[in-house]
Amino acid sequence: MTQPTMIRGEQPLAIALFLATFGVPVLPLRAGKVPFGNCPGCASNACGGRPNMKTPGPCTCPLPCHGWAAATTDPAVLNSPEWARAWREAAAVAYHPGGAGVTVVDLDNAQALSWARETLPATRIVCTTRGEHWLYRGTMASSNAVRDGVDIKSTMAYARWLGPGTGAMTALPEVVRGLIVKEPAAVRPTAVAVPAPAEGGKCPHRSPAYLYRGIAMAEQRIAEASSAVHNTVYETFLAVLATHGRCGCLTETHTARLFTAAQAKGESPRHCADAWVNALTRLGM
Repeated sequence: MTQPTMIRGEQPLAIALFLATFGVPVLPLRAGKVPFGNCPGCASNACGGRPNMKTPGPCTCPLPCHGWAAATTDPAVLNSPEWARAWREAAAVAYHPGGAGVTVVDLDNAQALSWARETLPATRIVCTTRGEHWLYRGTMASSNAVRDGVDIKSTMAYARWLGPGTGAMTALPEVVRGLIVKEPAAVRPTAVAVPAPAEGGKCPHRSPAYLYRGIAMAEQRIAEASSAVHNTVYETFLAVLATHGRCGCLTETHTARLFTAAQAKGESPRHCADAWVNALTRLGM
């Protein structure tokens, strides 16, 4: 994101239009730093929203509904009659960091600031009412309360625009990405049902390397899931069982590797077990 600079005191719509010219998706905020609520037609997501709410932009409703997902860079939308009332009542402007290609580390107290200064690489800093926003180039999943006073705002989130800040923006470091990675819970492979060998245990695979590659690919597929993790885990388990589950070469060690990969993405042991059992049931095993 190219950092825009502008004079304080501009009206929210003027700020939004200015930011949009730099490719920053924006939306109005009402008092309390919250987005405008959904219209009656979009209440409780009755309109269907955007597919999985993965990308910014409104649904077919022309109003600024759906919070962060309404953020846009389209001046025709920002200037539309449907958005006019929202801009008149707006108390501030927000932007979608992920849509702008950045991640905001929101630091809300003195302890969080001290930790950031000791731990994180220097980058562009924006002062807030309670602390600072540290902006990094790159995107990741958003998560609140990753540690005391620290929130991550990037994809599927919004941040209040408080000015361009100071300092050069640096690349998103692994230490920030690591803040949302949960330690996998202990895996108990003895509790995992492993299919019994069929047809006398004869394995149709040419070599053990075939199974090794299959498990490694399954681990990679789970690790690379950026959304719909539950479905990805289930579909991966299903694929592994469909290919390797009937010959007897799949062991508890292999299933433990799959469970560990899933739990590293935030899945609980129970979710893993449920997905495994559902896959076995689907295959009639």
